[in-house]
This record gives sequence, C-alpha cells and structure tokens, in this order.
Amino acid sequence: MDLTTITSLVAQAPTVEVAQAYGETAGKAIALGIGAGLGTIGPGIGVGFIFGKVIESVTRQPEMKDEITSIQWLGFALTEAIVFYAFIFGLIAFFL
Repeated sequence: MDLTTITSLVAQAPTVEVAQAYGETAGKAIALGIGAGLGTIGPGIGVGFIFGKVIESVTRQPEMKDEITSIQWLGFALTEAIVFYAFIFGLIAFFL
C-alpha cells in the first residue's frame, strides 16, 4: 500500500458525528428491545394466572364452564392488549 491509498481510506472513515448518530440509533434499538421485553413480563404472568384460575374454577363448578370460558377470553384479550401497548410505546420512543 502506498501513501495515497492510506490517505483515501482515512478520508472515507466515518466522522465523529456519524459514529455518534450510530450510537444514538443503537441505544434506541436496545431501549426498544428492553422495553418490549419488560412490557411482556406482566401480561405473561397475567395470562398464566387467568388460565390457572379458569382450570381451578371449572374443576370446582363444571356446570359453569361456558360462562367461565367466556369471561376467560375477555380477560385474556384485555391482558394481551397491554403487550401491544408496550410495543407501540416502544416504537414511538424509537422513532421520536
């Protein structure tokens, strides 16, 4: 390699501003991943709790199975909505 090749490579190297922009984008991506991950822990526990209680309720009163199942799906849908809220808020924070 001669001096002109090395000089041209150094001239093409990213500047400090570009590196800072990459760092900021990487930080946002990491925050999005952590926020979405932490935002799904609570609903995951909630869904497990709902289905556990449904099984317990149906074994205690089998004749109420249809009514319990309908309430179960409502609780499941409301609990899972929290996951979508966490994901959407993470995306908003990432792009703003």
